[in-house]
Amino acid sequence: MNKFVRKSLTFTFALVSGIFTFVPESFFAKPEWITQKMLDQYAFLSHFDFNEINILISRLMCFFVVWIVTALLYTACLIFRPYVTIKGQNYLIRIEYGNILKKKKCKKVITFDECFTTKVGSTTSSINSDSICGQYLALHPDLDIQQLVEDAKIEPDANKSKYKQKTRYASGTIVPNGDDLLMAFAKLDEKGKGRFFKRDEYLECLDLLWKEIENHYSEKDVCIPILGSGTTSFDGGDGASIPQQDLLNMMICSYKLSSHKIKSPHKLCIVCKRKPEFSLNRIEK
Repeated sequence: MNKFVRKSLTFTFALVSGIFTFVPESFFAKPEWITQKMLDQYAFLSHFDFNEINILISRLMCFFVVWIVTALLYTACLIFRPYVTIKGQNYLIRIEYGNILKKKKCKKVITFDECFTTKVGSTTSSINSDSICGQYLALHPDLDIQQLVEDAKIEPDANKSKYKQKTRYASGTIVPNGDDLLMAFAKLDEKGKGRFFKRDEYLECLDLLWKEIENHYSEKDVCIPILGSGTTSFDGGDGASIPQQDLLNMMICSYKLSSHKIKSPHKLCIVCKRKPEFSLNRIEK
């Protein structure tokens, strides 16, 4: 709230200063808030010039009207703004609402699990058809991800997945498919459910991801969803989840601290889903 008041007052003072500079005093003297007769009724006010008092009151009224209008317009901008930009000395991040699969002229990060599962279905170990990965697979029914892995000469992790001892890849690993960057993300438990058992594992994934993106962005913007805001669980397998707002702040902080970044004028674009508990206005800059 304090930030909102400061911002709205800053805009108001700027507008009012312009009004007071270019609008003559005679205009503010026209409304008769106080008359000479009213002043004469009170001896201690008799030495005041009623004209100057009217100008003062008119200007105060002008200030409050401008402040109210500015506050309303500023509120509307905050509610309906489609994106937020965070700039630093060596990075540019844009956070926006949208559908990552509809983004054009950029590299798109598409999240898979650690085993690059491509089976879509309703079972625990299958890809949810409504997820970004599920929608992507529906658009690319002939995707041969193992061939892409071999072509990219990506080595699997030394440890096997907890799910059926399948071959797994380190979370954050990127497999390029044209302008699509297919990413190994969620670890699998014994039932094939995607989850991170510790938050440190999530941060380690981000560290590797920024390095991989730096190697694959090819002088283009890179679009990425908020990682873990879907069905992925956290913290010791208890089914807990981290709010989308917190996940976004973790991603921004991790990227800012990483030594691997997309070079200007290109940027990292984080594409968000609209949720009742999420707001671009609560992003920690």
